[in-house]
Amino acid sequence: MSKPKAFEKPPGVKDYLPEAVAKLRRIESRVLDCMQRWGYRQIITPTLEYYDTVGAASSTSDKKLFKLLDKRGTTVVMRSDMTAPIARVAASLLKNHPLPLRLSYHSNVFRAFEDEAGREAEFYQTGVELIGDPSAEADAEVVALAIACLKAAGVKQFKIALGHVGFLNGLLQEALSDRTEEQEALKERLLQRDHVGYRAQLRRLQLEDDVRAELEGVLRLRGGQEICDQANRMTNDRTAQDAVQHLCQVWDVLKAYGVSEHVLIDLTMIGDFSYYTGMTFEGYSTDLGFPVCNGGRYDNLLQQFQRPAPATGFALKTNRIMEVTGGDQADAPYRILIRYAPEQLQEALQCAQEMRAREGVMVETLRYVTAADAAAAAEERVIAEADGRYSYRGIRYDDVIDFME
Repeated sequence: MSKPKAFEKPPGVKDYLPEAVAKLRRIESRVLDCMQRWGYRQIITPTLEYYDTVGAASSTSDKKLFKLLDKRGTTVVMRSDMTAPIARVAASLLKNHPLPLRLSYHSNVFRAFEDEAGREAEFYQTGVELIGDPSAEADAEVVALAIACLKAAGVKQFKIALGHVGFLNGLLQEALSDRTEEQEALKERLLQRDHVGYRAQLRRLQLEDDVRAELEGVLRLRGGQEICDQANRMTNDRTAQDAVQHLCQVWDVLKAYGVSEHVLIDLTMIGDFSYYTGMTFEGYSTDLGFPVCNGGRYDNLLQQFQRPAPATGFALKTNRIMEVTGGDQADAPYRILIRYAPEQLQEALQCAQEMRAREGVMVETLRYVTAADAAAAAEERVIAEADGRYSYRGIRYDDVIDFME
């Protein structure tokens, strides 16, 4: 195997240059501020966790975890999501805090992919966990907050699709009782959004015509609140009916929030995380073909850390959101260049200090070593642009101040 060159990176990771970092931090700041206004307090957990605890409890399959050995030979993992680490903290450091807990985070997470095109091994998430509330109101709260956060991040057009793990579990168990492998095969097709493959899988099963038609009808369960009535007519399974009733309750609360225009019910959707137990949802921007946020209810996870409690939450895919938001400069600092000759050092630096004391101002200084350099610089053109900014040596500034006699 050839030695990598000094400027190469491992597959799936990337460098963020200053402009991208500024955009990422603006999104992060706006979203965390939005979460704080809803009562969520930020938490930071370590990048490394023990495999036997958080790693085993995570949403990520074992083969996609980055594993390392510490000096004692114990296997540790780089965090692959934030939900399991926060569950660990809720059950330990926060075990005596009353429920519900409202926690937020912004962190990088890691997944080991097989060099798949476009798949990132390291990416950024900003999200919340609401621990200790089993109600439909709690599920609606995290959905409504996800909508508020997408707006705060600058995503203009998006839809939130709501599903429920219980509906498909109940429907498939009713139709394919004790045929676990066949149920899982159908779920996998739906998880991959492979509706053609789902229909083909149904044709390969030995089913009565009415049962096959019923299971194909699942693909049409996508729309507004009317989907609840259609879904209830499809099944007598209690688990499936309870799931539909819960989604109807969530929808009613979202209407009270005034955000139901952003939401649709999609009962073909199942969460791709193994710990989901109830409602799941995904947010799609019209400018991207993959989700910019996802979340759901995971009522069994905390019992793995000896503090049983219901929980729900979501994560924004922050670096994906960067791709669909424009170059908003509203929060960019006012950038000033101060050029000065050596004999005017004191005046120039005093001016720079005064400017830097102002909110939202970035000041750069440029010293010319000799008077001749300063004289030459005085002849250099500072180009005023149509938007009121200046261009100097290929860099754009909001203002250029000279201290050169």
